[in-house]
This record gives sequence, structure tokens and C-alpha cells, in this order.
Amino acid sequence: MRAANSPRRENIPRQPLRMKSGLPIEPFLNEMQGEVRIPGSKSITNRALILSALTQGETKLKGCLFSEDTEIMCNALDALAIPVKRDINLGTICVQGNGGVWSQAEAELFVGNAGTTARFLTAMLCLHPSGRYQLDGTIAMRNRPMQGLLEALRKLGAKIICHSKDGHFPFTMETSELPGGIWEVDASQSSQILSALLMVAPLAKSEVKLHLKGETVSKPFVSMTLKMMQQFGAEIESEGLAETRISNTARYKSVGNCWPVEPDATAASYFLALPGVVGGEAFLPGLQREMLQGDIRFAAILKQVGYKTHFIHKGIGSTAQPDDLRGGEFDFNAISDTFLTLAAIAPLLKGETRITGIAHTRKQETDRINAMATELRRLGQRVEETDDSIHIFPNRRALHAKAIEGVHIETYDDHRVAMSFGILGSLDLRGDGSPWLTVLNPDCCSKTFPDFFEKLENLRQASVIE
Repeated sequence: MRAANSPRRENIPRQPLRMKSGLPIEPFLNEMQGEVRIPGSKSITNRALILSALTQGETKLKGCLFSEDTEIMCNALDALAIPVKRDINLGTICVQGNGGVWSQAEAELFVGNAGTTARFLTAMLCLHPSGRYQLDGTIAMRNRPMQGLLEALRKLGAKIICHSKDGHFPFTMETSELPGGIWEVDASQSSQILSALLMVAPLAKSEVKLHLKGETVSKPFVSMTLKMMQQFGAEIESEGLAETRISNTARYKSVGNCWPVEPDATAASYFLALPGVVGGEAFLPGLQREMLQGDIRFAAILKQVGYKTHFIHKGIGSTAQPDDLRGGEFDFNAISDTFLTLAAIAPLLKGETRITGIAHTRKQETDRINAMATELRRLGQRVEETDDSIHIFPNRRALHAKAIEGVHIETYDDHRVAMSFGILGSLDLRGDGSPWLTVLNPDCCSKTFPDFFEKLENLRQASVIE
């Protein structure tokens, strides 16, 4: 029987409409000088929404990201009768938590191409004692890994029927709460699978000992999850990530008024890298050396390349002399969302750039290794790829020749491909200030950074000397 406010299947959007036209990137005519305010972290916002929903009482989150991914999460909570109030002007989201008990036992839920929503929401739904939920996502989401999570939840009592390919969306699940005891999970393809189980563990029927089979990727994101759980009142004993004990007697507590969401360290990578393309200095307020987000370590990668980055109490600054920058070999396993930023500017660096530890990015919004390799070859660069790496051999002469012709960059509906090449296109390669690089489907940035190209253009205009 359909719940009263559950949307009909035919009304669920299957693929967000995108502007398929291209955006020519206007090059900077002078060195940049400016401050860039980065939006709130998508990873933190969506984790905080789940944790707030599992507390008892209202939690107000401030500095939130308002984007496609976070809106999908908010809509899902609304569909479960968990009240969510957004105020985009104040940058706040208020969630009325219910201690893991919600009234909506049946619903059809759309997760888009939001990996955090897909994994976190699926695990949370299993807390309901008698739920029946149908979940689906975009075509891209249907190809992203869910197998490790679904296998773990099946062992814990959930009945899950996949309607196309086992371990993938779309699927229907019947839930009967979560038992305690030993939980085993294979999170080798996505750390979000491990984070999803960790966040619901405090609401299991008894204490949970979560055992990770093998390794996982992007470990700093799991550390982020554990720290946030503790801030919301969970009691955790962890021996690395392989064995984690979570008490079920310390339930989540509302953190009250205005819990702060950090600026997005992944989004910051683009503007931290920009001075190496156009010269000058960028300052990003709110970013700190010690953050919940591991992607702040991208600043250390830039130092190896030849940038000067410095933290002060108000934020981080980045300066560079483009002629002094060099490539090298870098392991991006822990901060893989930022590898595209470095790969896009690799044609401008002295010497080869080899990026390793990124096999799991082939199963994200798109096959990111192949996407970057394909577009860099379009720019006249020689690129070698393996399952786990991308190796870029810079050819400035070929890049200049392609710029004279003009290049259209395909973004594969992946926001990080679009933003990374937007930074490269800011270089005045033709020498006359005319655009040479066009980013196709720039609206895909609405996933995590809706006004990215507006901020980039504002910086360019601020650099103009009259």
C-alpha cells in the first residue's frame, strides 16, 4: 500500500535536465588578486543531515551547502516525514530529529547521482522496524558500486531485491531494524559504504563491532564520519579502521543551535591551483590546516609542485609563479576527489605528472581516469593510463596549437571535470584575451558548486587593470 505522501513512480525524475550548451572560459589578462568564499562541504552537510535526523530534537546546521546533492538528501528526509527547513539566505538547515524513529513506512525515493545520499540513506532506512522502500537514481548512479553495502545489510536482516543488476539501483528493500553484534563489510570500492554503516550503528539493538574486510579507499572521509559521530554523542572505540566498536547506549544528541559546516576543501582545490595558471595570489577564508576534511591535504601537494601555501587563523593563501612549477609522482588515494585539479593543469608543469591510487574513481560520477585522459589528449597531450593511475607528458607547443583552433571539453556530466578544466581555460594561451576552451554542460556543477563559474568570472574581472 502506498504511503499518503509518497510520490508516484512516474513522477520521480530520472535524470536532471542539464544545459548542454557550452561555456567559453574567459582568460585572465592579469595576475589574480582576490578572496574566494568557498561554499559549505557537501560531504559534511549530507553527513550532518543524517546525524541530525537520527538525534532527538532540533538541530540547526549553519554554513551548509545548497546544491543538487544536498537538496536530494533533504527531499528524501522530507519524504520520510522527517521535517527539514532550509534557509538559503542564512545558509542554515534545521532538522527535527526523531531518534531514528519516523512514521513513513513506505516511500519511493530518488537519490539522483549523489553517492552520499545513495549509501547513507539506504543504511538509515534499515532502522525502520517494518519499512518497504523503493530506491532509484540516475543512469550514472545505477552503475556506481552498492554491492558491499547491500550485502552487509542483507546479512543484517534487510530483504533487498535489485530490479536490474544485483548490487545496483533500482531496488526495493524491506527492513526490520538492525541487530547488534559483528557487522562485516567490504568497502573496497567506496569509503561511503563504511561510513553509512558506522552512522547507523549507534541505533542498533545492541552494541556493534564493525569489521572491515580488506581495505577501503579515501580513508580521511571515514575519519571525518567518526569525528562527526562523536560530536553528535556517539561512543566509539576504534583500532584503526579494521575494527570499530560502537556503543548502542550512547544515542545521538542534538548539538543544538548552529552547528558549523566547514567550507568545502575539495572545492577549494580549484582556486588554490588557479595562481599556478594565471599567476598572483588567492585567499580562501575559513579553510584551516586542521579540518574534518582530509582534502585540505591538497595544499601539501601544491607545495610539492612549487606553490607557496600558507595558513593563517582566517584562512589559507596560495601563490605561485607559473614558470617555476613542476610535475612529479603523487599518490592521491586519500584525496582522490582532487586528483582532477592537478591533472587538468599538468600540461603547464615542467616534466611529467603521474598520479596513482585512484582506481576507485573509475566508478564515481563517471570513469574519471578515462575522462581526464580523453580530454587531455584532446588538448594535444600524451597520456598513459592504468587501472590505478594516469601519467601525463606535457606538450606546451601542442597545447598552444590546440588553443589556436579552439577546444570543446566534454564533461561527462561530472562537476569535477568541468571545474578542473575551467581553471586551465583561465590561461590566456592565445595572447589576445579571447576564449580558447569551452566547457560543455557547465550546469553539471550544480551538483556541489552551483556558482563556480560565476566566482571564477568575478575573480577575472577583479584582476582587470583599467
